[in-house]
Amino acid sequence: MPTFSSNPLNAPAYSRVFRKYPALFGVPFVLLIVGASFGLQQFTQTRYELHDQKVTAMSKEQELGLAKNRRKIDIREEYFKLSAAAAEDWEPKRIERPKGLPEWGVPPPEPPA
Repeated sequence: MPTFSSNPLNAPAYSRVFRKYPALFGVPFVLLIVGASFGLQQFTQTRYELHDQKVTAMSKEQELGLAKNRRKIDIREEYFKLSAAAAEDWEPKRIERPKGLPEWGVPPPEPPA
């Protein structure tokens, strides 16, 4: 015979009910866990939306890491500046030919007869 009896004399009423119907404890617990999951989903969604807004609110200057007080570039102005500089400082100059090569290059080979 066991030392302690399995049926205590003064058992509370809820203990007997839970022992008889275990779903009365399990179902509300599962509902609480599932409900908390859906509730926390709203908080995490808000967190990621705020982070996404912060990331997408960058301007082109911030994207490229440039200073805001830089000079604006006009592509046509740069083209004319470069073409004028190239026309002023350019001079045609012949290079020396390797020894044994005629002045105007190698004559074309004779076609086979």
